[in-house]
Amino acid sequence: MQAEQTTTQAVEVTVDRDTTTATARWSAVFALAKRELVRFVRQRNRVFGALVQPLIFWGLFGVGLSASFQPLGADSPLAYVEYFFPGTVVLIVLFTAIFATISIIEDRNEGLLQSVLVAPIPASSIVYGKLLGTTVLAVGQGALIFVLAPLAGFELSLIGTFAAFFLLIVIAFALSGLGFAIAWRMDSTQGFHAIMMAFLMPMWFLSGAFFPPDGMPTPMRILMQINPLTYALAALRQLLYLDRPEVLGDIPGLGLSLVVTLLFAASMTWLATAVTARSRYVS
Repeated sequence: MQAEQTTTQAVEVTVDRDTTTATARWSAVFALAKRELVRFVRQRNRVFGALVQPLIFWGLFGVGLSASFQPLGADSPLAYVEYFFPGTVVLIVLFTAIFATISIIEDRNEGLLQSVLVAPIPASSIVYGKLLGTTVLAVGQGALIFVLAPLAGFELSLIGTFAAFFLLIVIAFALSGLGFAIAWRMDSTQGFHAIMMAFLMPMWFLSGAFFPPDGMPTPMRILMQINPLTYALAALRQLLYLDRPEVLGDIPGLGLSLVVTLLFAASMTWLATAVTARSRYVS
């Protein structure tokens, strides 16, 4: 009941059935984003799932494999715990996007989503509101991990840190849009978790987060090359190593990686808007 009241208030703030001005549209965006932040504060167990679990992965795999696995060859100065760190940041963003967009299924099952769909606001306002709230959460949690960067051996520069922060915004927006598009068509949280394990987690594994593409079989290298998350992670590595690009090995260049990441974010936002508009039309 409390969630329903929150949703109704969010819609009422933005609704004017005679005029749908730009102010009303952006009011809808901010109201829906605020609701996402309020939901997160009330569901603190999501902090564990989105933040603590990837840190456990980083600690277990990073420390456990550092003695036996040299990611970029025997002559590389990078320890595995340092190599794995950027992938952990992306994993936190991915987990946050998953846990946030799964609420779409819960809202539909509770009948709350319908109250938003009948509001006279564009489908893009619904999408932007959800993606904005999710992005704030994802970037906030991802940025917290940078505090641990010295433990991984990073000496972060001011320019590199700020650039990486803005890149995280683009990555979070892209992954939130992807999660939104998937969750919008799902009827159960169990089905969404199945998609997560069968598609989203392999997408992360094949991004170069866990192991580099060098030495991989040809089919896996091809999958990594067509994976947009590969370029997002490569861009993050480039920004974190602005002063030492030679230690990164054979990864996509910064320019190409940024272009692919921006196109990934734009296409996922378009896809999320398209599925939302279609559902409204059908309903």
